Amino acid sequence: MAATAVRYLRSVGAPAATEPFDALPRPDLRAVGDDERLPVGPGEFRRVLGHFATGVTVVTAHDEDGPAGFACQSFASLSLDPPLVAFMVARTSTTWPRIARAGSFCVNVLGAHQGELCRGFAVSGADKFAGVAYDAAPVTGSPRLDGAPAWIDCTLQTVHTGGDHLIVVGRVEALGATEDGAPLIFHRGTFGRLAD
Repeated sequence: MAATAVRYLRSVGAPAATEPFDALPRPDLRAVGDDERLPVGPGEFRRVLGHFATGVTVVTAHDEDGPAGFACQSFASLSLDPPLVAFMVARTSTTWPRIARAGSFCVNVLGAHQGELCRGFAVSGADKFAGVAYDAAPVTGSPRLDGAPAWIDCTLQTVHTGGDHLIVVGRVEALGATEDGAPLIFHRGTFGRLAD
């Protein structure tokens, strides 16, 4: 698997895996020709898939410019052996290139009480870490947000293309969780929590 990841990274012109790599320039985002009609409208796509409830995370990293992060609901465990996780990020994200250059990240799983924190990380162009308490994840030093019920500290394993998003695979280096606290749930465009 590692050899496949290295071949992929080399094919897209990325430096060796031991060095952070630059995610720019971004490739053309169109997956459908200009003369083709999309098979499903974006509004209908969002409406229907919004019925799938997800947890909410904040993916963070620390590069030469300081801490960076974004809210992410498209996160999943991928493999037990080796331990891998995955998340999806829009190719237009301005935060992703910083995480890619860092070569590592921390996935902060948010609790039901952290809706406002999530909203702060969902905006673009603001100082997302203003007033946010965090410490360094133990292996990569990526920001580990205070109050998050769980965290996963990762090094960047590989990146795959997926239409207008990138599929990012991380190798888990360390992780931890508290035993209490309800998760923050995202469903049909709003935050919620599990019923007691």
